[in-house]
Amino acid sequence: MGRMIFVNLPTQDLSAADRFYAALGFEKNTDFSGRNATAWRIAPDIWVMSLADGFYRTFLRNDDAPGYGQGVRETLNTISCASVAEVDGLTRQAEAGGGTVYRAPEEVMPGMYASAVADPDGHVWELVWMGSPDGDAKVPTGESGE
Repeated sequence: MGRMIFVNLPTQDLSAADRFYAALGFEKNTDFSGRNATAWRIAPDIWVMSLADGFYRTFLRNDDAPGYGQGVRETLNTISCASVAEVDGLTRQAEAGGGTVYRAPEEVMPGMYASAVADPDGHVWELVWMGSPDGDAKVPTGESGE
């Protein structure tokens, strides 16, 4: 079995987090979801685990506390997109699902188009298409054959 990535994020409102991740089109795994956590499949080996605040705290040590996206940013989670249109569409879907636009869609540099959205708890997700000025994708997007 290959490695998998599980992004564990605290939430103050599990239902709001669920609406956000469902709006992005992620697949909910009901076997690993319940009143304290929800598992969302982004890709075959990449998952986001939305954990209720109290449950999330049980994994912390050394008087650490959950972060909710205000002030200091420790991470920006990035999802590759297959096209500029997908970046724009996911940005709209995130907003419709209760998230906010953290950074509006724009061409960051030639061949790179991106936006960033924040989930209801303030965790930022970048949505990025990287290609070339001729429109060819240059990074894997999870599409078959890439």
